[in-house]
Amino acid sequence: MNNKKILLTVFIVVALVQLAVPAKMIWDKERVLELGKEFKFETAPIDPTDPFRGKYIVLQYKENRVAIDSKSDWEEGQSVYVHLITDRNGFAKIGSVSKEKPTGTEDFVKAKVEFIGDIGYTTMNIAYPFDRFYMEESKAFEAEQQYIKSQIDSTKITYALVNIRDGESVLKDVLIDGVSISEIVKKNRLEE
Repeated sequence: MNNKKILLTVFIVVALVQLAVPAKMIWDKERVLELGKEFKFETAPIDPTDPFRGKYIVLQYKENRVAIDSKSDWEEGQSVYVHLITDRNGFAKIGSVSKEKPTGTEDFVKAKVEFIGDIGYTTMNIAYPFDRFYMEESKAFEAEQQYIKSQIDSTKITYALVNIRDGESVLKDVLIDGVSISEIVKKNRLEE
């Protein structure tokens, strides 16, 4: 009888831990959405032959490269902290990049060094953790098509809305000319 009580207690503890871990992850993301500062990251064209992978849109950002002094100070895949500022149009720009987590009140996101190159001067490309926008399966392909069209049309302004708090980030939405890509797909379906 005593073994059964111990096994039941262990089972309950394990079950609670298994529920607590995803609940904590969801709680942390919700806190970023609720309390984080919102940034608009202007997107850049992607290779149209790199199709939709599953149920998300692959995003690339215009503001993902920064000049650096020396290749030897950085390595690909390294975690970095990107200090963010906004331009006069409200889009996120890289203020600076650091290996150390900022301790002040500046806005920053934890990212990775994608690669280091030379385009007449040494640059570092940043891989942000919010490069995929997941969507409902039935809307995903149409959303990808709208996204690709918006990248080809230079009159369209496409950007990702990202909430950031203490280095953590949550991709909230992708907008084309200020309209959610989900709403664009919904409107196009009603017009058909």
